[in-house]
Formats: sequence, C-alpha cells, structure tokens
Amino acid sequence: MPQVRNPILPGFNPDPSILRVGDDYYIATSTFEWYPGVQIHHSKDLANWELVTRPLTRKSQLDMRGDPDSCGIWAPCLTHDGEKFWLVYTDVKRKDGSFKDTHNYIVSAPAIEGPWSDPVYTNSSGFDPSLFHDPDTGKKWFVNMLWDHRRRPLLFAGIALQEWDPISGKLVGPRKNIYQGTELALVEGPHLYKRNGWYYLLTAEGGTGYDHAVTFARSRDIWGPYETHPDKHILSSKDHPHAALQRAGHGDIVDTPDGKTYLVHLTGRPTTQRRRCVLGRETAIQECFWKDDWLFVKGGPVPSLHVELPAARDEDRYWETKKYSFDAGEGLHKDFQWLRTPEPERIFNLDNNKLNLIGRESIGSWFEQALVARRQEHFSYDAETVIDFSPTDEREFAGLTAYYCRYNFFYLIVSAHSDGQRELLIMASEASWPVGNLVLPLSNPDSVVIPNEGKVRLKVTVRGKELQFWYALEGEQELKKIGPVFDASIVSDECGGHQAHGSFTGAFVGVAASDLNGTGRVASFEGFVYTPVKHGSDRYEV
Repeated sequence: MPQVRNPILPGFNPDPSILRVGDDYYIATSTFEWYPGVQIHHSKDLANWELVTRPLTRKSQLDMRGDPDSCGIWAPCLTHDGEKFWLVYTDVKRKDGSFKDTHNYIVSAPAIEGPWSDPVYTNSSGFDPSLFHDPDTGKKWFVNMLWDHRRRPLLFAGIALQEWDPISGKLVGPRKNIYQGTELALVEGPHLYKRNGWYYLLTAEGGTGYDHAVTFARSRDIWGPYETHPDKHILSSKDHPHAALQRAGHGDIVDTPDGKTYLVHLTGRPTTQRRRCVLGRETAIQECFWKDDWLFVKGGPVPSLHVELPAARDEDRYWETKKYSFDAGEGLHKDFQWLRTPEPERIFNLDNNKLNLIGRESIGSWFEQALVARRQEHFSYDAETVIDFSPTDEREFAGLTAYYCRYNFFYLIVSAHSDGQRELLIMASEASWPVGNLVLPLSNPDSVVIPNEGKVRLKVTVRGKELQFWYALEGEQELKKIGPVFDASIVSDECGGHQAHGSFTGAFVGVAASDLNGTGRVASFEGFVYTPVKHGSDRYEV
C-alpha cells in the first residue's frame, strides 16, 4: 500500500471521531467558536478527504454568541446505529477558572447531509460526550468526562457512564464513574467499543499540550472494573520531543472492510524554536494491530509521520490555488466560516459577486463581529482580496486579517482619520492575553494616506514565520509593502488566550469589518484568492 504523509486533515481539525458505514468513512472534528458547528469529512480510502457538511446550522441547534475564544463546540462524536447517524457534542460557555459550563446535546439524521434534528439536551456534568450503541443488547450508552471544581481528589474526575433512552430522549438509570485514568491525569475524550466479548474504553490524558496521550482500557462488563493497557498509553509524543508529530492524543478507532484497524488522533506540528503550532491541532492516522485482545499502534507509541493507507493522497489537490467568487446563487463557499452567530444575515450577504460585510462590533468580540475566513492549511501561503469601503472616521474599519482569536491576530485595514481622510493602518494583537491591547505599527503620522474614493487591493504573504502585508490602489498593477515583517508564529495555539492548555483552534485568513459607531457601514470584497506556497523553511511540506 502507498505511504501517506500525516496529517490527513491539515489545519485546524482537532478531536477526530471516525466512523465507517459500508465503504464510506466519516470524520467529525471540533469547530469551537466557528460557525456552522462541527466539520464532517468523507473518504472512500482514508487518504483523501472532502468536507461534506457542517450539521449545526441554525439557532435551535447552536447559538455561541458570548462564548469566549476556544469555547463553543468541543469534541463531537459521530456514530451510526444501523438506521441513522447520531452526533453528540458539547457547547462550552465557560472554560477558564475553577468552573466549566459544558452543555451536552444529541442530534440525529437519516443521511450524513441531513436533515439534522433539533438537539436533545443530555447533561452538563462534563465534556467530550460519546454515544455507544451496544451491538448485543441494543442499548445506547452515554459517556463523558466528569468535572469536579473541588479537585476532590481530581479536577478531571473520571469517565461517567449512563444509559440513554432514545424514546424519551433522556439519560436513565444509575450513573457511575467507571474509569479515573492513569497517573498522567486529565482523563477525557472517552469512546466505548465492543470486540471479542470485551468492552474497550479509549480515552485521552495529559491535557492537549505536549504531554497528550491516548490511553486504552478494557473490561468484560460495561460497568467495569476497567483494566488499563499494559503499556498504558498506546499513542503519545510526550517522551519524544523531536518526533515530527507532537501533542498526539484524543483519538478514535475504525475497522476497514478487510479487518484492519486504524486510529485517528489529533496532533500538532510545531514550528520555530518556540514550538508554536500555527496550524493548530490537526487530524492524523495510524495503523494498528491486535495482540492478546489488546490494541497496539504499529511503530508506536510514537506517531508515524508516514503511514500505509489503501490509496495515495492527491498532492496536486493539496497544493492547488483556491480562487473564490462570491456568487449569491452558489452561496458562501464551504471553506469559509464565521464566528459564533446563528444569524449570519446580520453580518454578511452576497450580491453582484461581492461579499458584503456589515460592520458590527470590534474584531475579537465574543458576540457579533463581521469576520469571514478560511483555515490556514499550509505553513506558507498568499491570500488577497479587493475591498471597496468608504469609512467616515476611525471607528469604521475593514480589511484583510490573519486571525486566531482576540489575543493574536494581524489586520490590514482601510479606515479614516477623525477628519474623514481615508488611510491604511495595521492592527496587531501579539500574544496580548489577558488584556487584549493592540499594537499599531502604522499609527499617525506614519499611516498611509489614500484617496477617499477607489478600491484597494490587499494581500498578505506568509513564508514560514514571516508575515508581510501588501497593497495597491485602484489602477495600480504593482503591490507595495506596508508595515514591518511580523512573526507569523504568533497566530498559534501557544499565543492565544490562556496559553497553557487553553487555546484550541488554529490560524485563519479572511476579511473583517467593524463599525463602532453602530451604523452598520458595509465593506464590499471582490473575490478572495488563497495560494499555497512551497517554501524551503517548511520541513513538514518540502
């Protein structure tokens, strides 16, 4: 079989839940504060994946206005019971401090494309819920990690098991803490399986940083007790800081039609000596084997960069330039998402091949900001657009942004001075947690004054750790540099809010607009081009 280089889902695609229905494979991943909620990719060969749906599309299913950065949708679990698809997910409203407000829901659909039902609420006792359909008894079992704000004795208190009744839509019967993990601690991400008379429990431990791991346990009874794998952690990079794939953990397993077992898991590919994961937590895959009714990762526990899969990956597709036109008839391209709101008509519309952003709150707002962006999936890339915008003062601004969250972004804007004169400015939020203050490299009198009429071409180039903005006025062919060279690695997990085990998304590039006067001034964007670039400094891609 051909060798395929990990990850199989590059860019921000964490917490994978994998499923096979016939010859079709599906992976669901977390989307956090980005809307619509949950990404589901499809493949026939485990190597080539296509985004097919984001099922949480309406207010009755998901409203994340007010959710802080890296809250929202955590760790979905996608399953099929022979009749329909089931999706379990958490909407996190608070994550920092002693408490976590984590509300768990279940939706279902007859087909992967939908229609997906309104959610059924289950509980809020923890996060990372999973639904297991027992093939022998027909019962459905709900598991999630338990959160104990008292730390008595553990903050991550263990894995809770309870039966779920699909008729009443409620958890029924007793709840039991069936597994508290190993000394690595922080047990989460549970998935249950049944094979050869054994119940298997796969969990994540060690937090989602560089001590992350996949832990495996088994029991003859679903209620336990669960015996931990003789190696404890079947996958981890924690003791191998030079491995190409770091932060390996939070996994799920799937069997192929010919009986092979694969493990999908999140991973990070750090860059620079500061070990920053600009692309966030990505999805990788490992071949596994069974021995004495225990699962082992081939070549493990360290994850392999190259893995044998049933087919080769289409590398040409990975490197192709994406040219987006904002055709109202086709709708917003599936590569793009926005933040938090189930009412996108309040922040954008498509008309005459333009994306019109309606200026709302400031960039980084946790409620209603007009920002539409796509994932950064390559370590080096170019992105550009053309903006038509007539601001009246400094509280109205719009432009091109490389964005992670409130605390780390770079933003080239068209704005105006208090006298109404248009100008180009750069806003930078460089690892500014917890305050969120801006750096303004081009503040007056160093701003670039531009005519009050005319479109402006905006471009950002990223080459490894170097980020540079460019612009050209209407009628000009040649782009001009604007501002200094920024550290592109700032737009990473390690520089977000609450950096240790607290930033969970990845870098995006896109367009944004704010109107802090509250008048909803519109900024129009004509096209968007994302061009991957092969660059010698990118050890993972060249």
